[in-house]
Amino acid sequence: MPDFRFAPRFTSVSPNRRTRAGRNLRRSALGAAVAALVALAGCASPPPRQPSTSNATTSLTTQTSRAYHGRFAVQYVDQYGQQRNAYGNFDWRENGSTVALELRNPLGQTLAIVTSSPAQATLELPNRQPLTADNVSTLMQSSLGFALPVEGLRYWLQPSVAPTSRAQTTADQQDASRLAQIRQDGWTIDYLAYADAPATGVKRVNLTREDPPLEIKLVLDQ
Repeated sequence: MPDFRFAPRFTSVSPNRRTRAGRNLRRSALGAAVAALVALAGCASPPPRQPSTSNATTSLTTQTSRAYHGRFAVQYVDQYGQQRNAYGNFDWRENGSTVALELRNPLGQTLAIVTSSPAQATLELPNRQPLTADNVSTLMQSSLGFALPVEGLRYWLQPSVAPTSRAQTTADQQDASRLAQIRQDGWTIDYLAYADAPATGVKRVNLTREDPPLEIKLVLDQ
């Protein structure tokens, strides 16, 4: 009977072909490893960084150097119940938490220089010794007969609400990005005009208070 058993067939491979096969195998393994690393890196990548509240607060508190020049008119009631008026020019300089306000009459003569800081308030009058107190309102009221809301004006002139108390705001009907009015701490602040482009900021603002009655008109020239 014929023998149908199959003998295994061996194919001889040249050394060069074996070398190329080994290289291809190593390249395939290396490519797979690189692909795996890329995939892992994509999965392990950190989420997008969110803005830091602490950094934002720090940048805001450091950018508080401001200066205003303009005109003022004040209508108030003196200690005898008589209506009085004061008007002139003013220079406002703000550096951090310290405000220096100089009031001058229409002829340019200094009426008073007020400095307000967290430590104390100082008021200088011509030919007098400087006066000091815990707050600027006390000094101005006793020396001038009226008191400007210096602490509130630091924010209202920007314009924005002061962060120390609750406030009501009304947007400008012509431009919703601007404020038309703020009501805060017994004051009503009406923004009557803003600077024309390319300038920015408030141009005219009125402040009124009912008790005790006081009306302040400010025109900011720069």
